[in-house]
Amino acid sequence: MLKLSSAGALAALATTVPGVAAPVESQRRTVPKWEIFEISLQGPSTGNPFVEVELTATFVRGGRTVSADGFYDGEGRYKVRWLPDEEGEWSYTTRSSVAELHGKTATFTCVRALPGAHGPVKVRNTHHFAYADGTPYFPFGTTCYAWIHQGDALERQTLKTLQASPFNKIRMCVFPKSYEYNRNEPVLYPFERNAAGESDFRRPNPAFFAHLELRIAELCALGIEADLILFHPYDRWGYATMPAKADDQYLRYVLARLSAYRNIWWSLANEFDLMKAKSVADFDRFFQIVLQHDWAGHLRSVHYSKSMYDYTQPWVTHASLQSYDFDVAAAWLKAWGKPIVYDEVMYEGNLNKRWGNISGEEMTRRFWLGVIAGCYVTHGETYLDPEQPFDENTTPTLWWSHGGTLHGSSPARIAFLRRLVEETATAAGAQSKLTGLDPGAAPYYLNASSADANGAIQEIVYYMDFHQPIYYEFPLPDGSFTAELIDPWQMTVMAVPGGFSGKTKLKLSGRAFQAVRFRRIA
Repeated sequence: MLKLSSAGALAALATTVPGVAAPVESQRRTVPKWEIFEISLQGPSTGNPFVEVELTATFVRGGRTVSADGFYDGEGRYKVRWLPDEEGEWSYTTRSSVAELHGKTATFTCVRALPGAHGPVKVRNTHHFAYADGTPYFPFGTTCYAWIHQGDALERQTLKTLQASPFNKIRMCVFPKSYEYNRNEPVLYPFERNAAGESDFRRPNPAFFAHLELRIAELCALGIEADLILFHPYDRWGYATMPAKADDQYLRYVLARLSAYRNIWWSLANEFDLMKAKSVADFDRFFQIVLQHDWAGHLRSVHYSKSMYDYTQPWVTHASLQSYDFDVAAAWLKAWGKPIVYDEVMYEGNLNKRWGNISGEEMTRRFWLGVIAGCYVTHGETYLDPEQPFDENTTPTLWWSHGGTLHGSSPARIAFLRRLVEETATAAGAQSKLTGLDPGAAPYYLNASSADANGAIQEIVYYMDFHQPIYYEFPLPDGSFTAELIDPWQMTVMAVPGGFSGKTKLKLSGRAFQAVRFRRIA
């Protein structure tokens, strides 16, 4: 039977999560732009359909033709998903190695996008990002590696926390995580397992992936990008040491199921260089698989521990760094010609680990330094609850891995910074770009600026970092500007009376970690 519908996970969410499209009714054969269109077919369930049955669909509109891989969803169900990105009438034809799945054809109409749906995020203006419809996107992310493996109650608490947070991107793993602070077994496993707990890597678990899709769809409804980590080294189940053929089959399955979600980013690995069973060449191959089978062209990167991946490679869309060295950002931006996301700058918390006990003030400072350098920064939190026991028999709930609730002081300050950045982009217009690091005549003070489509600087933000001058002379470009004193920690903006041009000497607070913003008036 041929069935036209939205993705199953989205259908389940349609009545509970605002902003998620309702199922596409087969009699209407319509789907909003950038929502999932799904072909569902019945076919054989014998043998191993995950690897023995081939299925693709070719989608056509006008002179444009794109193919998408299908996948087996268990119990004789086969699916192909598509994310229509152009309004109008589309047609498709299926091709399969199995007769009952081959040659199915139909048409459907892509209609106007739903409110708030802007499409997948893409690179724009070399070092920055925007949604497919051109709306600027500034990633202010957080890290919750294993949150989808914690059970419904904690996962829903995580979503509730995210809804009230400033974060519009989340780093998260497909596979469960085994580490000092991650001892629990997952509720669902990504592959079928026998009675001895051995995984069959040739048989993905459809229930696991349906659960993953549910969470991705819920993130999408909240306007949050899922920076999906496909591999990582912290493993006791064998996922980090699968043979090459299993790796490739897993990737193709994930790509077939998830590429139609508009809020996906692909992170090939967290700390890829610690995966001793894989080589750099293996990750080069993984990138090629993603390039070939992700017809939607989602963002692609890979994260490292100590040995950096070659971010000049054309298949990498942006750099994903484990670093808080912002002094070299300008050189990296120039060398790579791509956006940079400092995805791991240590974590605000109180762990007995150097990487997990920086203060909220320092996390806030690192966000400011990243933004001023023309880059982006990802948050993480690792607070142990002093009332919660922690020994070999207990697993603490840490936001960085499990989710739950936030306890730190930096998220509110990150929200304040995000608002300032988005205001700056708005002031410069739809074609604005942050010009990034520009020390100019002020070698100790970094400034970021936004320019309009004609290159005229609209706003300039100076961040004084740990310097604490009472007075400072700012070299302004041609034109007239207003001035504001910004306190990133108190989250205040105070206007300075008058207009300013040329070399402008301002009286400052004499406190460290302050900022000044100039806004063009003529």
